Amino acid sequence: MKYFHRKTMELNLNRRIKAFTLLGKEFKAVAACLEKDGEANFERTSTRAFFKAARDAAHHNPWFTRANVTRAIAALGAMLEQDKLKQWTGAYPALATVAPLPRKEVAVVMAGNIPLVGFHDFLCVLMAGHRFLGKLSSQDRKLPTALGGLLSEIEPLFSDRMSFSGDPIHGFDAVIATGSNNSARYFEHYFGQYPHIIRKNRNSVAVLDGSEQPEELRLLGEDVFSFFGLGCRNVSKLLVPEGYDLSRFEEDWSDYRAVADHHKYYNNYEYYKAIHLVNRAPFVDTGFCLLRQDPSLASPVSVIHYDKYDSVEGLDQYLKREAANIQCIVGKPTEKSPARVPFGKSQQPGLMDYADGVDTLAFLLGLS
Repeated sequence: MKYFHRKTMELNLNRRIKAFTLLGKEFKAVAACLEKDGEANFERTSTRAFFKAARDAAHHNPWFTRANVTRAIAALGAMLEQDKLKQWTGAYPALATVAPLPRKEVAVVMAGNIPLVGFHDFLCVLMAGHRFLGKLSSQDRKLPTALGGLLSEIEPLFSDRMSFSGDPIHGFDAVIATGSNNSARYFEHYFGQYPHIIRKNRNSVAVLDGSEQPEELRLLGEDVFSFFGLGCRNVSKLLVPEGYDLSRFEEDWSDYRAVADHHKYYNNYEYYKAIHLVNRAPFVDTGFCLLRQDPSLASPVSVIHYDKYDSVEGLDQYLKREAANIQCIVGKPTEKSPARVPFGKSQQPGLMDYADGVDTLAFLLGLS
């Protein structure tokens, strides 16, 4: 115990920032190697192990293609730059006085819809000086475990502050759980007595006004098709003015036709196309996705919902009404909505872009 206490005394904020900065550099190197289909000639053994887990991820989850895993790791590498970490942590003065020993045991129930989707929670828990207890999704077991090994080699003082398991977690003081609306009810029942953040289904929308240039719509395709649309920050619904020409998406999204080469995506596309044809439901077929007018925010893989608005006032009312179900809004910033996510950037969140708008780090720092 004395040795553990001596070690943890040394893990101050600057050291934590340095460790995650180095992790970000390793992420960038791994992403570059994956993109070039290169060999894993990395100095650290754990970096080679992380690269292997990333390269082979599709063997365990067919949705985790090489391109999507590379995209996820590259985005995390860009997030973990030293200046960004210092600016982020600088907004929380309490971080500078975090107790040397792990303050609380925080269980994080991780989702598995996109690669390493639980990383931001992982970062927040460790940065706040707690111990991370990760409950792995069956859809993403290898990457988080390899990530833990990599961070432990970069900064051995973190090794006692994290654990990952596919089994139920016990002995925790607080919970962060991410899942569906159905699983959220389960989480509320079992974790309601603990301090918690419980996240439900959310989806993202894009607001179009008809003035978009082809390049802007091409970038919008990144928000729609990255990770096959499985993330809560992926655009699943378009809000367009009356008379909007939907046929232009066939050309402006042509760069993303390759999504239909993926057998699981293509099976979805064929299935929903057949369903719509049998039901004589109108839709626009681009040849690799279906555009269908539907009030629902959530849409199946290969289907993008859209709705029409007849006034800016009506659009604003809709967005306010659905605010609790929307993760982010993609589109051109306006005077009333300056915080819209630029086209092509929905899956590149910053450190302050907290899921569901709940400040995870503030929650963790407030645990007593």
